[in-house]
Order: sequence, then structure tokens, then C-alpha cells
Amino acid sequence: MSKQTLDRILQSQGFGTRKYCRSLIEDGDVIANGELQDNYKAQIETDGLVLEVFDERWVYRERVYLALYKPANYECSRKPSHHPGVLELLPEQFTWRDVQPVGRLDHDTTGLLLMSDDGPFIHAQSSPKRHVPKVYQATTQEPVTDALVQRLLGGVQLHDEPAPLAALVCEKKGERQLEIVLEQGKYHQVKRMLAAAGNHCAALHRSAIGRLQLESLGLHEGEWCYLNEEQLAMLASV
Repeated sequence: MSKQTLDRILQSQGFGTRKYCRSLIEDGDVIANGELQDNYKAQIETDGLVLEVFDERWVYRERVYLALYKPANYECSRKPSHHPGVLELLPEQFTWRDVQPVGRLDHDTTGLLLMSDDGPFIHAQSSPKRHVPKVYQATTQEPVTDALVQRLLGGVQLHDEPAPLAALVCEKKGERQLEIVLEQGKYHQVKRMLAAAGNHCAALHRSAIGRLQLESLGLHEGEWCYLNEEQLAMLASV
């Protein structure tokens, strides 16, 4: 159980500066657990707290853990350079909360992207020591051959890697379709491995991280959702 002043609570939830949050409260724009609030110094219990700001409902969360169905032509960066950033797909409150992508997908890669404002979670999920498998659906420029599959399973040498990198799983899904499972998460890894194996990547989609499958979340491109404890547990090594 934890109590905080209402202005601090609003600030922690991404509604702006303390000064702005105080003005929201004093202007009568904030309802906490069904009661209109006008005192920003009011001590409010955060456990189970439901806020309404400008008639929009928000459940208090100390930290947020999100899944986003990333569309193509969005950059996984807080300071995008050539395309819109993925934060533009989220409510503005998450930018104020310093929500960040967990790892990166190339601007032209679609699929499951995790996002959070929990630094230790981001670091843990990004660490190569955790060996969390990630599942990709790759469309190739040239037809998929058995030899290509075997090269990817056996390991291919990339220019800046000390040892060959191999796919955990590599299955042909169509004439120009591959399902590839990796655990390293190196820069442009799928594209570079395909090139090193004698083919090229025409399109790439990440369908799962650990046991968490994008399809199970029921999202369309550009949509996001909160992750619950059961879903977070699926992100562990398998």
C-alpha cells in the first residue's frame, strides 16, 4: 500500500509537469476512484487507483509493459531521423513516462515489439545472456532451397562476428518464405545471415518473443496493449 499526493501521481503517470498536473486538478479535470478532486496535495492510495482525466479512464501503473504490433516505416528510436518513431503510435502519456522500445526492429520490419519504462526490464530483455528465442517470418528474394536452410542451421560467418551464427530453427514455409528462430539478436541479423547464406531478405516480420506470440494478442498493425503477468512470464528463456 502506498499513498502519494495527487499531483505526484499524475506526473508519474505521464500527464505532464507537476505544475501542469496541479492545474489539471485545480481546474476540475481529474477524478480519482470516482470522486472529483480539487486539492493537488490530497494523499491518494495508488493500489487499485483509477483516474479519469478529461473523461478518459486510466488505471494507475507503477511501471508499464506494452506490446506493439509495429508497422513498416516506423523507427524504433526516441529521435527518429528518416521515418516516424514508434512512440507516435502510443498515447502522449507514455512519452512523458519515458517509455522506450526493448531492442529494435528495422524501420521496414513489422511485428512484435516490446516497450516499457522499466529500465531493469529493458536491460534484462535486451541482454544476449538470457537466450530468449525470437521467431521471424522472412520473405526471400530468391527461392528457398534445402541448401539455404542447412547453411542457416549450420551457421554462417558475418564480417564483424568472431564465430559463425546459426539459427535455432529454420523451416521452409513457401517458395520464398522462411521461419527463422534466433536467440542472439544481433544488428540486422536475419538480413545479414540470409545474405551470407546466398539469398536476400525482401520482407521481415517478428511473430514471437519467447512463448509470447503476436497473434495471441489480437492486435492489428499499429495497435498496442498492456502485458499482464502471465504474458510477461512468457518472455522468459524457453
